[in-house]
Amino acid sequence: MGQDYTIGDLSREFQVTTRALRFYEDQGLLKPRREGLNRIYSARDRVHLKMILRGKRLGFSLRETGELLDLYDAPNGELSQLRRFLSKVEEHRRDLRRQRDDVDQVLDEMDALEQQCRKLLEERSARKGAA
Repeated sequence: MGQDYTIGDLSREFQVTTRALRFYEDQGLLKPRREGLNRIYSARDRVHLKMILRGKRLGFSLRETGELLDLYDAPNGELSQLRRFLSKVEEHRRDLRRQRDDVDQVLDEMDALEQQCRKLLEERSARKGAA
């Protein structure tokens, strides 16, 4: 049998709260076995947690991450998972680029407004000084 981990082990290693781990368990993303009141996580749970956190960093929803985990567990899962993951990465990249374009547009508008305000301020200050 592979390496086992306690909730505290994974919490420390991945710098997440035990509450987060229990939440991922409630969502069906982690499936520790129970020994009395203790949760015992397998090496597979550890890999799943790593994938959950990576998905979170990349902007995947928990539902999307769950789909990837399901593919990982399916026969021939690795190939299916990689294809699905690439598709999701492309989708999120498009979304992020669209968001970046929106942010760039807003920043350009703010720059233009700032220039207008500075020009008006200069003009009014000059008029006030001349008076």
